[in-house]
Amino acid sequence: MDYFNQESDRLRFRKLTEKDIPSWVDFFVDNDRLRFLGIRDWSKSKEILAEEWIRAQFKRYEEHGFGHLAVEIKESGAYIGMGGIIPRELNGKTEYEISYSLKPAFWKKGYGTEMAQQMKRFALKHIDADRFISIIEVENVDSIHVAKKNGMSALFNTEFLGMDVVVYGIENK
Repeated sequence: MDYFNQESDRLRFRKLTEKDIPSWVDFFVDNDRLRFLGIRDWSKSKEILAEEWIRAQFKRYEEHGFGHLAVEIKESGAYIGMGGIIPRELNGKTEYEISYSLKPAFWKKGYGTEMAQQMKRFALKHIDADRFISIIEVENVDSIHVAKKNGMSALFNTEFLGMDVVVYGIENK
């Protein structure tokens, strides 16, 4: 399976392009969960934040072959967010994080769970690692719920990007 072209029941995953930058600005509008991201400089415009986020994925694609993918609803083609596998250095070890972010208009519809489950399926089948993780700010109850629905258990608490987080994980058997 091609990492950059995946599908789940309702969603299509594809490589991000520069054309996605203007639409990603919506993620930063009326989003009361931005505090869970570990972004330190909120003085930047929403447009700059969106551009930096997407360009960071291009760098991940080049360096690791992974990163966030654009996620669209198959039926409508609506670009609803990003999901992917992010290589992370955590406690001196390379880990693979199953990660996703949804535009606020698409919260509470099961898309986050569907995105995380698709990335877990891909990871378990195609990535040689002992386990896969999700790094979640301790107060982010919605993402904790998604991690549990994705078969993950709390492994340990730590600090990441200046935040207190709980690391959820699932073993790769």
